Amino acid sequence: MPPETLTIELADEAATTRLGADIAAVARIGDVFALSGDLGAGKTTFARGFVRALAGDPAMDVPSPTFTLVQSYAGRLPVHHFDLYRLASGSDLDELGFDEAVSDGVALVEWPERADGLLPASRIRIVLTHLGSGRLATIEAPDEALRRLRRTLAIRQFLAGAGAPEATRTFLLGDASTRTYETVTEPGAPKRILMNAARQPDGPPIRDGKPYSQIAHLAESVTPFVAIAKALAARGFCAPRIFAQDLDQGLLLIEHLGDAGFLDASGAPVRERYLAAATLLADMHRQSWPLEMEAAPGVIHRLPAYDREAMMIEVELLTDWYVPAQTGRAVEDAERADYRAAWDAAIARLSSAEKSIVLRDYHSPNLIWREDREGNDRLGVIDFQDALWGPAAYDVASLALDARVTIPPELERATVDAYKAGRRVHGGFDEAAFDQAYAIMAAQRNSKILGIFVRLNKRDGKPQYLKHLPRIRDYVARVLPHPALAEVREFYLSRGLAG
Repeated sequence: MPPETLTIELADEAATTRLGADIAAVARIGDVFALSGDLGAGKTTFARGFVRALAGDPAMDVPSPTFTLVQSYAGRLPVHHFDLYRLASGSDLDELGFDEAVSDGVALVEWPERADGLLPASRIRIVLTHLGSGRLATIEAPDEALRRLRRTLAIRQFLAGAGAPEATRTFLLGDASTRTYETVTEPGAPKRILMNAARQPDGPPIRDGKPYSQIAHLAESVTPFVAIAKALAARGFCAPRIFAQDLDQGLLLIEHLGDAGFLDASGAPVRERYLAAATLLADMHRQSWPLEMEAAPGVIHRLPAYDREAMMIEVELLTDWYVPAQTGRAVEDAERADYRAAWDAAIARLSSAEKSIVLRDYHSPNLIWREDREGNDRLGVIDFQDALWGPAAYDVASLALDARVTIPPELERATVDAYKAGRRVHGGFDEAAFDQAYAIMAAQRNSKILGIFVRLNKRDGKPQYLKHLPRIRDYVARVLPHPALAEVREFYLSRGLAG
């Protein structure tokens, strides 16, 4: 059976440039793009769009490397642009450093026919041909790459349906999940954000026939984001407006709330912003929140409970991933049972904790500072699709013990005090119950994060998260002295798991 191909009609040079950029959006290290076509078919135009997109510079000069044979560019991924037209023989490919280029970045190869079949079989073949006054791109790729290419073409169709067929897409970031974000720009329109979050299949069952994502109540589609954004906005909080949505494909075009974060130029936390975020939480926890929220007509999202099973499966990430990485050995069954018993006792003490909406990742990467606004509108909240109904103290701990930036003890206390002050104003606030819930949820969250950051390194190949481990250990050590954590403290200290 011949390999499946994609065909894309390109009306003009601008469309060819956009295709290059759209394909660059889904490029990964190790990809080889073999670009063929007659003279004047648009190879240089495609290559320019591709390289500029990866380099993040729409005005970059991208000359044809006909005489140098290869030109390299830094960017989101290093991109190495080969032109093999003047290659004497395929064996000379090694002398150009082709294998090294592919090992650390992406290769875009013009005139691949000159390589005498030495390019990898997994290459992505792109052939440009004349079609009337435009061009036709024919793409052949392995199944995995083909799925990525279909996705980026679907994004372009989604933008066309949203009235932005010629918008420029620029990779913004990927987070610890499988979601990615792009900025979407077009002349005369404000910058917007594309959320790309395809529905995720369930993983293997790990307990009671359920996968981890179900037990921990992780959002596997964009439906929760849409529903919760609407609920936040209806109560006066600043969540991104949604301009276009495709719930089935997991694509959203949303408002860009700004670029200012919660850290200064040196990377240190800005006190005023953390205190304002704590005050916003106090206001949020005074609100009445529905457990059912509408994402679209007839599409209802039900806010899951942050129940014992979810909390326990999360803290077990510490014994599943962090402890083996630290000790070099698997955790024994008896030790795992002791760990679960310690957390059972702590979680049971949450029965009297105040419940509210828990955004779950309420910390600096997910908060936007809007200096020109007033009150709660100064803070944009951008990540809440995994929200639950549970102990209100969780989000306070997420903010005051920010996983991505070192929060000094004094600023932690000031942040918590700002939250408490906001709650006291309106009365009915049980401070002792909050203090207990804060300690438990802070220990629970940071124990989970220790496991997650090790898992991101070992399972997902993301070692950049390991640098945060010393900070997270310190956060755990700060809250362990609370009496509500007596059993957890004994387990951790006896095994050197905190501090």
